[in-house]
Amino acid sequence: MPSMDARRLSTVLAILLLCGTCAAQTTTQNSPATPLPDAPQSSSPAPAQSAIPADELQTKRVMGIMPNFRSVSPGEKVPEPTVRQKFITASEDNFDYSALIFYGLIAANSFLTKQTPEFHQGAAGYARYYWHSLADQCVENYFVEFIIPTFNHEDARYYAMGRQGGGIARRSFYALSRTFVTRSDTGKPMFNFAEIAGSGLAAGTSSFYYPTREQTVSNGLRNWGLDVTYDALTFLFHEFWPDISYALFGKRSATPTPIH
Repeated sequence: MPSMDARRLSTVLAILLLCGTCAAQTTTQNSPATPLPDAPQSSSPAPAQSAIPADELQTKRVMGIMPNFRSVSPGEKVPEPTVRQKFITASEDNFDYSALIFYGLIAANSFLTKQTPEFHQGAAGYARYYWHSLADQCVENYFVEFIIPTFNHEDARYYAMGRQGGGIARRSFYALSRTFVTRSDTGKPMFNFAEIAGSGLAAGTSSFYYPTREQTVSNGLRNWGLDVTYDALTFLFHEFWPDISYALFGKRSATPTPIH
């Protein structure tokens, strides 16, 4: 995720809340026959497996907008990730149309608050904020989802626990703990080197393309901590997204999110 200070993090959460409200309002106005915006796509036949309860189903997109390609529904059987799949997933997270819009919103916030004065104002200044936000996202996602998982044989997907795994407290602890615990390509639990080390490497790399004044150890450590925190909150959100989706949109086809 893009490196950001606390103010930018609050802006991101506000954007998520706004998108969710808009999506809920739009859905209530549709007729029952109207396809839901984030209903899982089934253009290719899914492998045979037991049906997944509608309120535990991870959809392809969150609120019909945000990518949710790495989430695996409880009980869903998926093959081991390949190097190619890891690269494709990281690239989709980086260059999905919603991500490009997201970078623009983050850049606009930084631009208006003059977070990096060296970028200046005007169209050229906004362009600098935009490409730095895009670069931050790409660097971290490729480190966390592709480079380190490839060399360390880690599975960067998020395996949701679901309601059958426990109550809200247990599921919340599980989701947050995925920041430090993940799975190997063969399904064994292991330390999440990709998240911790990958975020650190991304924060360190970003200092090379920011102005010299911003290239400080304190800024690097701050961005590292914020990146890990943001990803932990993202895991938490994805864990409970099926519950939120079911409450907002009602029952939907129990077809799992396609896994690349």
